[in-house]
Amino acid sequence: MLFAVTTINYADRATISIAGPGIKSALGLDSVQMGFVFSAFAWSYVLAQLPGGWLLDRFGSKITYFFSIFLWSLFTVMTGAVGFFTGGAAVALLIALRLLVGAAEAPSFPGNSRIASAWFPTHERGLAAAVFNSAQYFATVLFAPIMGWLVHSYGWPSVFYVMGGLGILMAFLWLKVIHGPRQHPGINQGELQYIQQGGALVDLESGQGQQRGAGKPAAQVNTLAAIRELLSNRMLLGVYVAQYCITTLTYFFLTWFPVYLVQERGMTILKAGFVASLPAIAGFLGGIAGGWMSDRLSKRGHSLSVARKVPIVVGMLLSMSMIACNYIQADMLVVAVMSLAFFGKGIGALGWAVVSDTSPKEAGGLSGALFNTFGNTAGITTPIVIGYIVQNTGSFAGALVYVGANAAVAIFCYLFIVGDIKRVTLTNSLIK
Repeated sequence: MLFAVTTINYADRATISIAGPGIKSALGLDSVQMGFVFSAFAWSYVLAQLPGGWLLDRFGSKITYFFSIFLWSLFTVMTGAVGFFTGGAAVALLIALRLLVGAAEAPSFPGNSRIASAWFPTHERGLAAAVFNSAQYFATVLFAPIMGWLVHSYGWPSVFYVMGGLGILMAFLWLKVIHGPRQHPGINQGELQYIQQGGALVDLESGQGQQRGAGKPAAQVNTLAAIRELLSNRMLLGVYVAQYCITTLTYFFLTWFPVYLVQERGMTILKAGFVASLPAIAGFLGGIAGGWMSDRLSKRGHSLSVARKVPIVVGMLLSMSMIACNYIQADMLVVAVMSLAFFGKGIGALGWAVVSDTSPKEAGGLSGALFNTFGNTAGITTPIVIGYIVQNTGSFAGALVYVGANAAVAIFCYLFIVGDIKRVTLTNSLIK
């Protein structure tokens, strides 16, 4: 279910890029205005992370995530109605709705992390996190052709109506099938005992302010104090900074990679559109492989630190291979190396498993929100930095070095800053 919802999540993020040429033409927007439209999602998504994490910790994952799915889908549907407006009103409404979509999606990945923490023992959590995280690649592979066909056949507003409507249906399916471990109607005592003994936080979703069987209210958290305590933890700060670096790779492929193929490699738009899907497929396969590798290492008796760090370091080393494209002439070899780099990015995308392993049980939503805030800040900085590099040098060579350097910094963080991966216990943020 997390995989399905996250696929819809990323497909709804991509609606604006698929519909972009039609919107630009219909509303008479220039490139600067389209840049503001494209960036609106990332600004509100980042700013809403901490409020979204607080809502998850306060009201639980099931109900918070339901409203998240429903609202981002509703705002997506409403985006299709922008076509009924003209001029400045249409541009302002379009930007406002993209801001609302970003804010509504904010609890999604921290919610994924909380649910994985509640349902999966430690030695199965790597693959679980890899499965829902790989949906970001699968969404491109599955829905990009469908959305392209919708725009071609029915016009750009149809993309928002169809994808938003699908999300609304998914929200109500979510409400019906998602439960905490103790509340699930199909669970038996043997399964509950197995996942609990394996390190799953089975009481995480057991109700507001009441730990099941504890006989007393759950500890309440001072939000600001918890944020300070989380940011002062060296292990978590290393994980957060590494996620920024890893997400830089994601946003390079999401934003500049097709432009690189056309501008630097001289491919046609049609060819570039097809080629751009190949790294997405490689990233999906790498994501599953990284989760499998991590859990395999854990089951063989290696420490949690080894099980998580080995795939991340190997994956980031593979991602750095993209720098070699500066010295390669053959287009097909460039595509192969870029696919290898994104395969590596998929292998190394175990950050959400690490968050599930390390977040304090009283503030899992906040920790996930901080992690996602650091990560998706790259959605704001990466397109801008690469744009300046390309504009000032006339080439993507420096851009590929910049992205590869971020992979190297991620490796440095996990090897020399993070230290032992273990669950954090809050000491100064609990309200007695």
